[in-house]
Amino acid sequence: MQPIKSVFGLVMAAIPVVYCLGFLLYFNSVRTSFGGLLDGALGPTIVGLGVIGLLFLIPLVLRIRKLVAPPAAPASGSAPRAEEAPREERSDFDPDAAIARYLAKQSSGAGGPASPAFPHAGGGPARPAAGFGRRVA
Repeated sequence: MQPIKSVFGLVMAAIPVVYCLGFLLYFNSVRTSFGGLLDGALGPTIVGLGVIGLLFLIPLVLRIRKLVAPPAAPASGSAPRAEEAPREERSDFDPDAAIARYLAKQSSGAGGPASPAFPHAGGGPARPAAGFGRRVA
């Protein structure tokens, strides 16, 4: 399945290059058939098609290179060894212990001064603002 996929990708990358090349040949033959009368009009078109064709040529060259190049040889070991692996900084923080301390503090009630349930006068929740920019007495 992989060779079919790579050949299909190669053909798909070649289509825009062939298309631009066809237009370049066509406009060049039109230019020569008029004896140079349209050089000022067709010159920028031919240059632009050449530049776009070169841009489309980059993916084609990369696919050909990928198809022709031998696959990279795997390293001697499938996984990096412990001494070769990048070392991470270890910290003394233990998240389980921190959660246990927090829960113990919450259950003992040593969380600090208790805040009143309704801080406003009258014991009810605060009333919403009356309107935008107006003060209601």
